[in-house]
Amino acid sequence: MCDDLAPMSIAQTIQRKINDRLSPSHLEVNDESHLHVGHAGAREGGQSHFRLLVVSAQFEGLSRVARQRLINDILREELVGPIHALAMKTLTPDELQASEAGA
Repeated sequence: MCDDLAPMSIAQTIQRKINDRLSPSHLEVNDESHLHVGHAGAREGGQSHFRLLVVSAQFEGLSRVARQRLINDILREELVGPIHALAMKTLTPDELQASEAGA
């Protein structure tokens, strides 16, 4: 039986919020909390350190810093709460295609 009332994981919350605001063509949310066990900011049960890859046409014309500020604004509640560290790569679809062609 599926429990629809179960709380969302932090990763699921990140995915939902970014999908709702940016409609990304590609989104990866990786929980890297296991790499930080025993370090400052590591929470019991993890879900504190994340790495994102966000590809969205809404990043067109924005600097890298502006893109990161946009993500930080979307995840404002999580960044003052459960998220201790957030690394991100933010690309437009054209930038992703160019990076894949050069790989």
